[in-house]
Amino acid sequence: MQRYPRDFTGYGPTPPAADWPGGARVAISLVLNYEEGGENNILHGDGQSEAFLSDIAGAAQWPGQRHWNMESIYDYGARAGFWRLHRLFTSRNLPVTIYGVATALARAPEQVAAMQSAGWDIASHGLKWVEHKDMPEEEERRQIREAIRLHTEVTGARPRGWYTGRCSMNTVRLTAEEGFDWISDTYDDDLPYWMEAGDRDQLVIPYTLEANDMRFATAPGYIEGEQFFQYLKDSFDVLHAEGGRMFSIGLHCRLIGRPGKIAGLIRFLDYAQAKGGAWFATRTQIAEHWAAKHPARRRERPSQMSREAFVAKFGGIFEHSPWIAERAFEMEMGPAHDSATGVHSLLARAFRSASEEERLGVLRAHPDLAGKLAQAKRLTAESTAEQASAALDALTDEERATFEQLNADYTTRHGFPFIIAVRDHTKSSILAAFRARIANDNATEFAEACRQVERIAELRLKDLLK
Repeated sequence: MQRYPRDFTGYGPTPPAADWPGGARVAISLVLNYEEGGENNILHGDGQSEAFLSDIAGAAQWPGQRHWNMESIYDYGARAGFWRLHRLFTSRNLPVTIYGVATALARAPEQVAAMQSAGWDIASHGLKWVEHKDMPEEEERRQIREAIRLHTEVTGARPRGWYTGRCSMNTVRLTAEEGFDWISDTYDDDLPYWMEAGDRDQLVIPYTLEANDMRFATAPGYIEGEQFFQYLKDSFDVLHAEGGRMFSIGLHCRLIGRPGKIAGLIRFLDYAQAKGGAWFATRTQIAEHWAAKHPARRRERPSQMSREAFVAKFGGIFEHSPWIAERAFEMEMGPAHDSATGVHSLLARAFRSASEEERLGVLRAHPDLAGKLAQAKRLTAESTAEQASAALDALTDEERATFEQLNADYTTRHGFPFIIAVRDHTKSSILAAFRARIANDNATEFAEACRQVERIAELRLKDLLK
């Protein structure tokens, strides 16, 4: 048994209708990361200086030393960049979500007061702006809880949302344990979604690393405000045309807060507000909307079933052949298989990889169309419903005689019953296919019968897993 945890399916081809307020086509989430004063620094008890997301090309950490240039760039974000952004957003009455590093917020009373006066949503961005990837799990849990405590102490309210950024493989699971309304350490969708975290349903609001001013400090990236504007505009236009999507825009005080960079953001805000169809919202507002419109609903997941439950549920999909479900259970299975298409893929693979003799046994397990078993009402429930769908349970005497003769001739020639996915056909098209296929050579007909068995299984699974 192999289980693969990554989810490549998500909402698939039919995402839910977002139904944003006011009929908006796009929900825009403006996120301002407040990290200044929480970055790596020996003043903060770290062993080295910061090297991430600044205008210093090729920056490297300085072990055991303060990096004056790096510090002053971060200082610019707090001293000038924040206030430039504050004036921009408050002058337009735009809601903003702050990703606030707890230790940075504690060192920024004026900025926190301004955030609160503007009514901004202040989420937690961790205890310190440092890497979590190498933290032992218990230390990361301790830091998450300390971030919550300090954030609450500094702002007067517990954070309702969380984003680490420099996270570990444990971060999402650990933050989901802490009762947040939403968490954002993923980049895997254009809509919020629910994640099962033990007994709790956790709302995830994916974030962005591409519609993000961090690209001014990374390669390949933006080198002028116009490029940032164009990328935001193009993204918004596509999402607007699709409708019912969310658009996160990631910002940093020390980056977008520079005059030449903020010009691109200003152009985008002008454009989006003029075009219309945008709901500017905090992430908590988006979370509240999603929870009301699309509350969490748990369902039975094949990838989480026991062997006994899996075989009991899917053992009859291939007629009288539970061994196919038994073999499928041993395959690599994960969230991508928690659907009719996903389970069908596993069962079909188990069937296709079986020996020819085993597959022949599956074909021979199928009943004749409108045959003696049907007349004696001894078909499986699935076969009974399928044959009835094409009115094979209501034949005239002449039609029944025709089917009986064709059944006998076909089985004598090929060694197994004629198999067709009757729900894809009418009575007349079934008879036409019967007469056409009976003359096929055995190899051709064996391959066709196997394809029809897989199609029957697919239709049965779609009934079972709606």
